[in-house]
Amino acid sequence: MRNRSPIRSRRRNDHRRRWVAPVAAVTAVASLLLAGCTAATQDDRDAAPESEAVQDSDLERYRGQELDFGACDPALVRSQPAVPQVIDAAESAECAMLTVPLDYGDPAGETIELAVARIAATGEDRIGSVVLNPGGPGAAATTFAPLVAALWSGGPLTDRFDIVGFDTRGVGLSRPAVDCYTDDERDADAPLAALGEWTDDSAREIVEKCADGTGRGDVLAHLGTRDTARDMDILRAALGDEKLTFAGVSYGTRLGAVYAEMFPQNVRALVLDGAVDPLKNTRERRIHLSEGLQASFQRFADFCAAQADCPLGADPARATSEAQRLLRPLVDEPLIAADGREVGFLAAGEGIVAGLYSEASWPAIAAGLAELKAGRPDALLALRDGSYGRSESGEYTNSYEALFAVNCLDEERFTAEEMARLGEDLNDAVPFLDPGTAPPTQDGCEYWPSEPTLGYPYATDIDGLPEVLVVSATGDPVTPHDGGISLADTLGARLLTVDGNQHGTIVSRNECIDEIVADYLVDLELPEDGARCAL
Repeated sequence: MRNRSPIRSRRRNDHRRRWVAPVAAVTAVASLLLAGCTAATQDDRDAAPESEAVQDSDLERYRGQELDFGACDPALVRSQPAVPQVIDAAESAECAMLTVPLDYGDPAGETIELAVARIAATGEDRIGSVVLNPGGPGAAATTFAPLVAALWSGGPLTDRFDIVGFDTRGVGLSRPAVDCYTDDERDADAPLAALGEWTDDSAREIVEKCADGTGRGDVLAHLGTRDTARDMDILRAALGDEKLTFAGVSYGTRLGAVYAEMFPQNVRALVLDGAVDPLKNTRERRIHLSEGLQASFQRFADFCAAQADCPLGADPARATSEAQRLLRPLVDEPLIAADGREVGFLAAGEGIVAGLYSEASWPAIAAGLAELKAGRPDALLALRDGSYGRSESGEYTNSYEALFAVNCLDEERFTAEEMARLGEDLNDAVPFLDPGTAPPTQDGCEYWPSEPTLGYPYATDIDGLPEVLVVSATGDPVTPHDGGISLADTLGARLLTVDGNQHGTIVSRNECIDEIVADYLVDLELPEDGARCAL
C-alpha cells in the first residue's frame, strides 16, 4: 500500500492563524458545558470485539504501507506564527497521508486517511521518530510539529529524531475532517449551547449537521481515543519504528496513556505533559478542571492587584465579584466589537480562559478587562479568536467540532437531573465564570451514533510498560498538578514537577525541562525522584 502526497488543505484550514499554548485553550469554557457519553465500564471494554490478537494479521497491510513523503501544502507554512525559526521548520517539513481502517472491527472495510507531517532528523545517528500530540482533543499536530522542531532545534532531539505530527481522525487535514458548523455560527457561539441552550431537538440536529458537513456520517461513530491509539500504532509501524517514542500534551496525555494500556509492548518512551487524571470520571474531571481555572484566575488576580490601575481593583479577594460585575451584563446585553460581532458572556469568558493558559498572557487579560470596563470587547475577543484559530478573514479550524465529536465518544452522558446538578457544581467550582442563569439540562451528545468507547478509569494495572516521564506544572489552570501526580502513580512513572503557571511546558524553551526531556528521549535516562524545574 502506497500513500500519496502532498497534503491538500480543506478551505477552512488554508489561512494564517495563531497557534496558542500547547493545547486546546480552545475550549476550556465550552468543555464545561458539554456532556460526554454514557459510562463505559472496564467490563464493556473487555467485552468489545476489538482484540488486537484477533485483528493482528488483518492489520499487516496497514502496518506495512509505505508513506510517500513529499511537499506539504503551503497552508502548513501559512498556519505558523511569524517567527523565522518556525517558518524555516515548516518549510523543511515533508507530508504524507496514512491509510487506516475506519472501523477496527472490520479492517477489510472502509478506510480513512490521516495527515502526517515530518521534519527529518538533522544528524546521521538517527534513533527514530518522536510522534507528537498537542492536545484538545482536536488540535492539529501537523501544525504543531514545526513549532516543536523550532523550539527543540540546537539540541539533540532534532538531531537524533524525526519530529512527526499526525492529525488524528476527524482533525485538521485528515480525511474526512469533522465539520459541523459554519464560520458564522462559530462567530455567534451558537454551537456551544451557551448558558444552557441545548434542547432535545438541537441535540438531534447536531448529529445530522456533523454528518452532512463531514460528508460521511459513518465516521462519527469512530473518532474516539481508542481508535486513535490504534491509528498511532499503525503510524509507528509505517514510520519504520519498532517501538513508539511519543510526546503528548494535555489530551495527548490521555492518548499516550491509552496507547500504553493497549500496546505496552510497543512503547519505547512516553513524555506526558499537562496530565489528564486517568482515575477521574467525566463529572470529577470537569469539576477538577473548573477548580483549576478558579485557582489560576485567583493567581492572575493577585498579579493584577499589584499593578497600577488593575481593572479588578486592588483587593484580590474581590476579583471574582468584580469580574462578575463586568461579565454578567453581557448575558442579556452583548457588546459590539469593531468588526460588528456581538460579544456575550461566553466569548468574553473564553478570552479570559485563553489568557490563563500561560502567565505570559496575564497582562493581555488585564488589558482586555480594562477595555471591557470601558465598553470595548475587542481585546478579549482577540484572545478568544486566537484560541480557536480564527483567521482575520473569519475562517475557523475544525478544532471545536473535533473536540465535541471525540468527547461524545470518550466521555460519560448524563440525565437531565445529573446535568443540572453538574452545572450547579461547576458554577460553584469556578464562580468567576458563573453566568447566573439556570444550568443546562440537555446532554449534547445524547443522540450521537455510538456508545462511548473509552471507559473510566483507564490505563491502570499495565504489565510490561517501560518507564514513562510525566511532566506537570504546579500552576496548570486546566489539568491541575494533582492530576499529574495521579497519572505518574497510575503508570508507575517518574514525575517532573515544574514550578510555574502554564498549561503544557515541554515547548516552553526552558533549559532545565529541555535537558531532562532530551536525556529521557535520547538515552532513556529519567531524572531523579523529586526532580523540579522552574519557569
